[in-house]
Amino acid sequence: MAEMTPEEIKEKKPYLDWSLTEHEYDFICEKLLHRLPNYTETGLFSVMWSEHCSYKKSKPVLRLFPNKNERVLQGPGEGAGIIDIGDNQAVVFKAESHNHPSAVEPYEGAATGVGGILRDIFSMGARPIASLDSLHFGEIDRPRTKYLINEVVAGIGGYGNCMGIPTIAGEMTFDECYTGNCLVNAMSVGLMDQADMQKGRASGIGNAVIYVGAKTGRDGIHGATFASADFDDEKETQRSAVQVGNPFMEKLLMEACLELTHDHADWLVGIQDMGAAGIVSSSCEMASKADSGMELDLDFVPQRETNMSAYEIMLSESQERMLLCVRKGHEEDVIKLFKEYDLEAVVIGRVTEGHQYVLRHHGKVVTDIPVSSLTEDVLEEPSEERVPQRILDAKKAPEYVPEVEDANEMLKKVLAQPTIASKEMFTQTYDSQVRTSTVVGPGSDSGVLRVRGTKKGLSMTTDGNGRFVYLDPKIGGKRAVAEACANIVSSGALPLGMTDCLNYGDPNVPEIYWELHQSVEGMAEACKVFDTPVISGNVSLYNENNGEAIYGTPMVGMVGLIKDIKHVIPSFVQTEGANVYLVGDKTGNDFAGSEIQKMLTGKINGALNDLDLEHMNLYMRNLLNAMEQGLVQSSHDASEGGLAVAMAETVFGTEFGLKLDLDLTKAQLFSETPGRFIVTAAPENAAAFENILGDDAVKIGVVTSKHEIKAELADGKLDVSADEAQKIWEEALPCLMKSKD
Repeated sequence: MAEMTPEEIKEKKPYLDWSLTEHEYDFICEKLLHRLPNYTETGLFSVMWSEHCSYKKSKPVLRLFPNKNERVLQGPGEGAGIIDIGDNQAVVFKAESHNHPSAVEPYEGAATGVGGILRDIFSMGARPIASLDSLHFGEIDRPRTKYLINEVVAGIGGYGNCMGIPTIAGEMTFDECYTGNCLVNAMSVGLMDQADMQKGRASGIGNAVIYVGAKTGRDGIHGATFASADFDDEKETQRSAVQVGNPFMEKLLMEACLELTHDHADWLVGIQDMGAAGIVSSSCEMASKADSGMELDLDFVPQRETNMSAYEIMLSESQERMLLCVRKGHEEDVIKLFKEYDLEAVVIGRVTEGHQYVLRHHGKVVTDIPVSSLTEDVLEEPSEERVPQRILDAKKAPEYVPEVEDANEMLKKVLAQPTIASKEMFTQTYDSQVRTSTVVGPGSDSGVLRVRGTKKGLSMTTDGNGRFVYLDPKIGGKRAVAEACANIVSSGALPLGMTDCLNYGDPNVPEIYWELHQSVEGMAEACKVFDTPVISGNVSLYNENNGEAIYGTPMVGMVGLIKDIKHVIPSFVQTEGANVYLVGDKTGNDFAGSEIQKMLTGKINGALNDLDLEHMNLYMRNLLNAMEQGLVQSSHDASEGGLAVAMAETVFGTEFGLKLDLDLTKAQLFSETPGRFIVTAAPENAAAFENILGDDAVKIGVVTSKHEIKAELADGKLDVSADEAQKIWEEALPCLMKSKD
């Protein structure tokens, strides 16, 4: 297609289809360039000024997050965040969304989501050691949803398994709102020596800009703008915006980059992944952070397709590519190193004096603009906010309390709900044991890896429940962080910090922007109380299909530190005769947004009760203290499905059962009051355990030798065979996935 002239661009306004507004275009012409941009330049502005790259809508609320404490070595602004874990070591982690690509081409969308987040980790000089995910789909009642689930799971497993990175934890939920716009969030965790830390900077006049990795093709062009616009049925065929991955090449790329950063750091100035917006984002961001200029010759960019234009080369999001800034004189050293891994490494430009971003193609200058015009001069877009009517109505509505006549039958029905049921049929697709450092894999509150050569362990989790944000964004935001902290603490780890994926609908809708703002306020408040700074993250807006938005779904990815791996705490009961405790806040009537409400009424509504974050933090720290003293045998966080589900899950896969006496009603067994734990301790440790926890631990029973769950309740009994309950829990999803629609 012939490229439009600058005058034709002004007249025909193709940039409107690239997520650039008329106001932004005029500002670029009149205030930044003082001329009309050409076709390539307009394309560069459209991707770099997209929400996905610039966060122009979300920056005002992102500033609410705390991102520093004494452990943070690198906060937001680089490929990933870094936290000190002692002994001159650091943990590196970040999460990314690949929602729109996965809705269009689920296998490649999910696979390249994993590939992209892994590159963010090793670009920092760290070796990726674990992957996690957070997946949200529509109800399993139509062939399209089943197809999406199977392909996304296959894509995650296919890429991660080939890379040799274990997938050790994650979550999967099902709600009607995700039918047309599934959420696929990927998280990666890496480990490094602090001396190997790298940054994405291009400084030093005359230093080389080197392209390494796969050739550039026409896949993923305008992927960033595709992710920054509402989704609809017409876009389901927009496969050109989806990248195609090659995990075997990425494995070579990872090893080559790690050899360079670990063994030849003196050759290297900076390194950055070519992620969203491809060459343009990595190159101009590296120059911007160093306040440098840059000149690139696109004729040298390795290309796998013929006759690619400058526009296509710069905007392609082909996978498995990195950009390096290498000290002048070491170009051949770097090229030789990558050649040993059978990888392309080509000098495509130089760092220049001044602050201009200059691109040449076929001997002509096709771009000559200030670096900062792409990175620093983006116009922020504050949005109108409005409280949704449903929130106002909920405050006046009567409290919902379900009627539960038969607790046994209700537990069986809840265990069969897709969000509650065992996900083993999916997680067994992933290799969770590769590299042999996995201590706790999928199926527990959090995954745990040992840090080889030390006593330490790392605990990690992903959590995001959009139902609570839908009902009350601020409280829902608090709950997301509190749930992640509870999962980390439950494994015996101290929460260190978090990353996030903020998944919302169209921010131009006042009610949706209000949801985003309020939920970030709630998350930030919780982060301050729990001392879990936000060190990296991702914003994914415009998650809508044909005008219907998803529930605002902030995913929290959290990492914790276990001082001594011998004190890692399992989720499952361990010995007959152990005391069973309920730790945390008193169970209330927290049914709004609960699994039982959705199951019985087909919808969620009502007002949420607020959280006492300070009290939660206090008893979680006390529980962790007891764990570190060896006083706890097992711990399981009670979340979706309430205490009844948590009790069942603590005995599934064991030969033991529970005999309990609870001052709760049958309905309250399914209440989802946040911040509660079912904890077991040996009788000989009871006094010491109770002394540390005080009134925050209530003994509710003992572990028995019979595989059953028995509980005396305020208004009846629970008496369920654990074998029968486990069978229902394990078979629910396989049956749903195989059923004829």
